[in-house]
Amino acid sequence: MQQRLQAARSRWTLLTGLTTAPDLTVGAATDVSATAHPEHQFASLSTALARQRVELMRRSRRDAPELSVGVRQDTPGRAESSQGSLVVGLRLPLGTDDRNRPLEAAARTELEVAQTHEQRLRERLDSETAAARDAQRSALAQLDAETARARLLRERATLIDKSFRAGETPLPDLLRALAAAAQAEGAAARQTAALGLARARLQQAIGLLP
Repeated sequence: MQQRLQAARSRWTLLTGLTTAPDLTVGAATDVSATAHPEHQFASLSTALARQRVELMRRSRRDAPELSVGVRQDTPGRAESSQGSLVVGLRLPLGTDDRNRPLEAAARTELEVAQTHEQRLRERLDSETAAARDAQRSALAQLDAETARARLLRERATLIDKSFRAGETPLPDLLRALAAAAQAEGAAARQTAALGLARARLQQAIGLLP
């Protein structure tokens, strides 16, 4: 058992790069909003960047000024020495509607695409998270039922065993009671594993697991 656990931990580390297992207890970080999901955060950043580009295009109506600096060497004639001079140039581009219109249109289109993608992603994440929460609640309720059933059948088997030892109950009845209790306990164990899977899927849906 210990070897299987160690092997599972090694596979987890290999797949995720994490050295510790996630907390899959009931309610552990499951109230996280979809806005905290890494995918949604990336989409939000893309939308913010596109919005900044639109604002930049709205405020900037011309290219940035260009400053040039150079050195000019003048040689008047043979009898005169050459003279050097510093040349400074300043270029102020003038913005025009023909130049700005397509740039602004492209920036606004980029913003609309980013906003649409973010909205659809949010809707998808909300839907997946809601489905995962419902699945976890259902798995938890099923586990409670299976656990209660297993406990009752084990108590029944214990009483029948005492009755058998007292000579009041035949062996076939005892065997059936023990088998029913064992089957119920097995079902509870399987449902415990199913609940763990449901919790893992919920944490994956809200972005806590890769």
